[in-house]
Amino acid sequence: MPYFTYDTSVIISRKILALHEMPKNFLMSAVVLMELTASAKDESRRKFYERAFQQFQQNDMLIVPSAEDWLLASKIIFLLTEGRRREGGGKLKRLPPGASQRLALDVLILVSARMWREQVVTENWADFKAIQRYCNATIIKAGQFFKW
Repeated sequence: MPYFTYDTSVIISRKILALHEMPKNFLMSAVVLMELTASAKDESRRKFYERAFQQFQQNDMLIVPSAEDWLLASKIIFLLTEGRRREGGGKLKRLPPGASQRLALDVLILVSARMWREQVVTENWADFKAIQRYCNATIIKAGQFFKW
């Protein structure tokens, strides 16, 4: 059975709270846990995500981007930016606040999933599809995944 992980958008939109009850073929992205921890609604939720991080790490179920992943992510972000510049006739259209940071984190999630040949389940299809053009990784629409 192939490994899979959730993008942050899936955990938030589907209100997945039982992270400790995930199937054996689930791997957690350290990037996703970083996003969840940074946006925790209170101190108890922040501590919950920190404990989850430690548990996934101890169980060898935590995906942490490698040095090569960071390098590939920077190349993909460059290529995506160049594509936007070409679409704008040489001008780079300003993104909404926070969009470039979210895109960079999405790139890291997908790039680091490749090593495990992991499927990334996402609600954010358009961004992940754009990233996938430059990265040999599998993405699945959350709506399709949860029908199974």
